Amino acid sequence: LTILDLGSGEGGTSYTLSRNNFVVSLDYSFTRLKRHSQNFDKIDHYRINSNAKLLPFASISFDLIILQDVIEHINETELLIIELNRILKPGGIIYLSTPNRFSVFNIISDPHWGMPFLSLFKRKAIKNFYLKKFRKDEIERKDIAELFSLNDLIKIFSNYFDVKLYTKFAVEELFKGNKGIVWSDFHLSLVKLTAMFKLDKLILRIVNNKLGIVNKFFTPAFFLIFKKR
Repeated sequence: LTILDLGSGEGGTSYTLSRNNFVVSLDYSFTRLKRHSQNFDKIDHYRINSNAKLLPFASISFDLIILQDVIEHINETELLIIELNRILKPGGIIYLSTPNRFSVFNIISDPHWGMPFLSLFKRKAIKNFYLKKFRKDEIERKDIAELFSLNDLIKIFSNYFDVKLYTKFAVEELFKGNKGIVWSDFHLSLVKLTAMFKLDKLILRIVNNKLGIVNKFFTPAFFLIFKKR
């Protein structure tokens, strides 16, 4: 496949997929892109330092675009969606993962800051109130996260894409011990407590891929596939 890893961070996903595919790794942070060479012995993917809202691809299109915990950090998501649609092949797919704004677990502890209720705040409010008072050294950050609800995501993607949730698959992998599904200490502790009290089977019965109450208000992170029409 021809793959764009958009917001590739430290490069783990790009490195893994580049073994059998043509992969372009794009990130706004030049420092992170340089770390790819430090993190892995051999780099087979292409690295581009660029802005996600104006993608530098005029003559190449992609089968798969990966947005892994990225979209919540980007302003003007409408422009991003237009760009994604432009460079994605007909029938191509976007894999997207992002924290759930209205998840009760994220309301208790925001996945980025570890504070209660911050998942509900807009980017401007986080900057003007929380960062200004508690994280002054980070107040000029350009990538402050503003979380999305399930309805938000469906609304902004629905003009170009069909959507499918993969919550059940993600939860199954989580209980198999795949720590890549969640990363925060709070959420990892919840997984351990769940296993300790033998609640994993019950949760697996409850979780589903429907656009209902479970995914809107309980699922901590969305794992979605958007297929271009």
